[in-house]
This record gives sequence, structure tokens and C-alpha cells, in this order.
Amino acid sequence: MEKNNRAVVVFSGGQDSTTCLFWALEKFEHVELVTFNYNQRHSLEIEVAKEIAGDQGLSHHILDMSLLNQLAPNALTREDIEVENAEDGGIPNTFVPGRNLLFLSFATILAKQIDAKHIITGVCETDFSGYPDCRDIFTKSLNVTLNLSMDEDFVIHTPLMWLDKAETWELADELQAFDYVRERTLTCYNGVRGAGCGECPACQLRQRGLDQYLVRRQEMNQ
Repeated sequence: MEKNNRAVVVFSGGQDSTTCLFWALEKFEHVELVTFNYNQRHSLEIEVAKEIAGDQGLSHHILDMSLLNQLAPNALTREDIEVENAEDGGIPNTFVPGRNLLFLSFATILAKQIDAKHIITGVCETDFSGYPDCRDIFTKSLNVTLNLSMDEDFVIHTPLMWLDKAETWELADELQAFDYVRERTLTCYNGVRGAGCGECPACQLRQRGLDQYLVRRQEMNQ
């Protein structure tokens, strides 16, 4: 992959997108970030994204997606809806219908404006929590559709697609970003930075992966 290529990272300031940010910095010469404000439950997400972008000295675009909040009432867009784990393999009540469809579409429109051909997103089918728009088949299909719609050759990269959370922590470590991701990102559905609240599904998934990786790393170092 040529170093002079330009890329846009769909960026929330969470573990996955921050790992993708450091992955992109290794692969591309010019990287910009795009964050979407849809009046999400933990608005601190926007501030964390801005802080990390500033710390890395990167151009950061924050786009207003408040219409999504109006259309998709759920646990991530409404304070009065409690975050719940999915039962019997169902879709969690944190799923925002159309979110990744819109995010990737607008990220690609932005990419066209800044002459970037590459869009990076942290979606993952291995630990996707049942979200249909985190599947490989979705991103590949949307990639084709976006290219046809704009007559361009964009590439949507999903570096975490086949990694579980332990492997995502391992990738962050390989990118020399382990402590940065562990301490400075916001994954928690309740808006608690770093290790999070420890109770919501996002925190439990993150911590379980971290514990598994730390055991693996210790075994490798023995």
C-alpha cells in the first residue's frame, strides 16, 4: 500500500476507532478524522474524539447527524431507555438502525472532497454484538454502491473485521498504542472513560478482551 495515499477514519474516540486510527497512521501518509454528532447518549464521546485528534495533530471533521437521533430512538439516543443485553441472539437495544450506512456514506462524501480514496472503520463481525451493519457483507456491498454512486474507486478498510477484542488489544500493542487506547479512549455506554463503568455490555466486552490478551501476553513473555 503506497504511503502517499490519503485516508479518512470514522472516529468515535473509542477503543476500536482509536486502534484503527493508529493502524491508518502506519499505512497512509495523510489521515483525517470524521466524527458524527447524533446527540448520542454519552456526548463526552465528541470531546474525547476532539482531544485525541488534537493530540495527534490531525484534521478533525465533526458532522451534524441529529436527524438520526430523531429517526432512531433507542438506548444510545435516549437517556430514558436503559441499556440492556440482547436475549436469545436478538439485536441489542443499543443498535441504531442505519448508523453505519449513513456514517460510511457521509465519510466517503467527505473523502471525495479532500481527495482521499481510503475510508477506515472499526466495524467487526467477530465481536459485533449482533449489529447487522457491522458485517463484512454489508461493508463490501456498501463499498460497491458508493463507488457506483460517485463513479470513484474508494476502498473501505475494516482492519478489525475478523479480530476478537483480545486480538484488537494485541493489534493496539503491536502499533505501540496499547496504553494510549487503554487510558484515553471512551467505549462505555454510560460515558465513563478508560476502563468504563464495568457494567454495560460495551465495558464487559472490552474488559473481557483485555483480560484475555493480558494473560496471553504474560504467557508469551515467560
